[in-house]
Amino acid sequence: MPITKIMIVDDSATDRFYLNEMLTRNGFIISQAESGEEALERVKTELPDLVIMDVIMPGLNGFQTTRALTKAPETAHIPVIVCTGKEQLTDRVWALRQGARECVIKPVVEADLLAKIAALG
Repeated sequence: MPITKIMIVDDSATDRFYLNEMLTRNGFIISQAESGEEALERVKTELPDLVIMDVIMPGLNGFQTTRALTKAPETAHIPVIVCTGKEQLTDRVWALRQGARECVIKPVVEADLLAKIAALG
């Protein structure tokens, strides 16, 4: 099934804006959440085709939110791409252990993110 609806989860308005502009320009329908808690509520009603998840957020962090989404029966089918500011193998390994399907490094390179989205679609 092709990916058309993407939810961006990030506490940074700047990062949400950047990803929103990039993905909208490439034809995706975007929704946004500012926290892990908001994402957990909205994903169940909006059912996006993909979630792009920041790691460092107040409250539930991205790893905790990813784990909750990928373990819940009603949202387990929705792939998550974790978006981290640290270029470390440990973040990627930890993201995948929480159920994420992919991991990208900030600042996000458009071609890299689009390739990962296409591979999941």
